[in-house]
Amino acid sequence: MQATENQRAISDLEYDLLTVLQNKAEALKAYETYIQDAEKMQSQPCVELFKKLQQQDMQQAEEIRHHLQEVMQKGKM
Repeated sequence: MQATENQRAISDLEYDLLTVLQNKAEALKAYETYIQDAEKMQSQPCVELFKKLQQQDMQQAEEIRHHLQEVMQKGKM
């Protein structure tokens, strides 16, 4: 028996957004290690690259979070 959209705990879209947000959160945590590794190697260009990527992922995570809140409140964007 398949569950209908109304019977599910969360919608496919909520699940997708949560999964993407989790992946971004894991990446953000990993960047701290990457930055430390680059600092140990005294590679400032790599430090700057990892910090730039970290910042971009942080902004994307905020956008994903906003979309997730909207979908959870309204059922869609």
